[in-house]
Amino acid sequence: MIANLRTRFLRWARPRAPEPLPVVIDRHRIYVLPTATGLFFGLLLGTMMLGALNFNNNPALLLGLLIAGTAQASLIAAHLQLSGVRIAAVAAEPVAAGDDLSLRIALETRDARSRRGLRVACADRATFTALDARGSAVELRLPTTRRGLLALPRLEFSTVQPLGLARAWAYAWPAQSVLVYPAAETAAPPPPAANGGNAPPQPARAGDDLHHLRDYRPGDAPRSVAWKPSARRGTLLVRDHEQTRGGELQLDWDDTAGLPYEHRIRRLARWVDEAERSGRRYALRLPGSEGVPLGQGAPHRHECLRALALLPGEGLHDG
Repeated sequence: MIANLRTRFLRWARPRAPEPLPVVIDRHRIYVLPTATGLFFGLLLGTMMLGALNFNNNPALLLGLLIAGTAQASLIAAHLQLSGVRIAAVAAEPVAAGDDLSLRIALETRDARSRRGLRVACADRATFTALDARGSAVELRLPTTRRGLLALPRLEFSTVQPLGLARAWAYAWPAQSVLVYPAAETAAPPPPAANGGNAPPQPARAGDDLHHLRDYRPGDAPRSVAWKPSARRGTLLVRDHEQTRGGELQLDWDDTAGLPYEHRIRRLARWVDEAERSGRRYALRLPGSEGVPLGQGAPHRHECLRALALLPGEGLHDG
């Protein structure tokens, strides 16, 4: 019953559609209702006022009116806690499906008033923050269940400050999506054999074999300085080490033939992670596209996993 009422209310609550950021919470989108404590307080105050009228007790009647005025002021104060809050930006780093997404929300204020006890909620997850004149950054954990672009639901901002008698709340609905990587297969076989496994080693900063001496660069470890050659040359020289790398990897969609569609995506995601950890250059070939060319490093890994995450669903693909 309560869930149905909430669903019906959300159909008419502002905003009624996703909106671009930044967004300012103004008086047109703030809702205020008494809390359970506020309802009990009102019942108690009503009983007190009724007794004062019945016994014609003017001091008690005056006290009741003063308390009622204070309660009314707390409603306005709760409204002002949200009024002027600005949602500047929302961002999140991609995670694998099934992991919690860390949603970062940048909040600002349009005036110098501080806000205390501000609650930010989304998808049944909530966190509390306080805003000062410089604003604040809020981190909210959201669950993920599937790969691809996750459209952000409504963000709810609420407060029961200052007295807890009333709850003021408002909504923001960012018109943006966040990326969710496919979950990597847990027990996958190793990637296909590398091409060109006998290729000569390439210079790198990690490894044990000495490659050559080079000039010192800021940031080089002192233990890598070659002191004797440096003394002969009159300038600092650094030992440049190399590690033997395997050949380049071609991660091909066809190498996962025979597996269910989503399972193929998960296996390729695992191979991408293993290729990145091995330090080898790798490429990703996908159906219906040119895939991702050879590369290495965090940006290349992101590009590969993004391509896998954005593959069409099983029912939309020929296989």
